[in-house]
Amino acid sequence: MSTSELKAGEAVRDVHFSDDTLSVDLADGRTITVPLVWYPRVLQATPAQRVNWEIVGAGYGIHWPDVDEDLSAEGILRGSPAPRVIVRAK
Repeated sequence: MSTSELKAGEAVRDVHFSDDTLSVDLADGRTITVPLVWYPRVLQATPAQRVNWEIVGAGYGIHWPDVDEDLSAEGILRGSPAPRVIVRAK
């Protein structure tokens, strides 16, 4: 099994939004911008819920307590959208 090594420059410093994007500022000066539709819980959140985020995971993750969403800097850097949830009919 292979794991990625966390790099100090990839720590989260700030998070901001446009109408359709999520941008994450990293410690090394990069800003990563991804489509907000990749993260349905954050997309569907109210503006107040979106701005209520916190840095977690020793600086390498973002948590939105109001919508129970967690994203990692590594996943955002890889361009990994949230997994799709499949709802099966009963």
